[in-house]
Amino acid sequence: MLDRTATKFSHVKPGDTQFVSGGLRDFFLYRDLGVAEATNGQVIAHLVKANMPPDEGTGWHRHEANFQIVIMVKGWARFMYEDKETLVEAGDVVHQRPGIRHYLFDYSPDMEYLEIVSPADFKSVDVEAAAAVPPATPWE
Repeated sequence: MLDRTATKFSHVKPGDTQFVSGGLRDFFLYRDLGVAEATNGQVIAHLVKANMPPDEGTGWHRHEANFQIVIMVKGWARFMYEDKETLVEAGDVVHQRPGIRHYLFDYSPDMEYLEIVSPADFKSVDVEAAAAVPPATPWE
């Protein structure tokens, strides 16, 4: 039988939460969608959008997480997943397997994506480079 005490119903409308700084990356803004609270930390869902040009990107890292997907809502981003360059455009869905080394190095000014990760308090760990990273596209 489903344990209904472990999670609760949540419905967040666009005006309920705002994009704010102070998330994992200074050059992005984050909008909490209430899922971490509703699931008692089992899952986090937030919208992430570009706030500044991709001068240095995220650097090579991996996440200590059991599950992570990125759904590109607007614009595009270029990632390195291990040694493979990957263009992720609006409408694309990426499942990032646990522990995959990656680097978000380029994105459009209008980039916005939905990220869903479990657990909510996942860690980001810097790692050695897996490959050379192409240059970012300057914003004009």
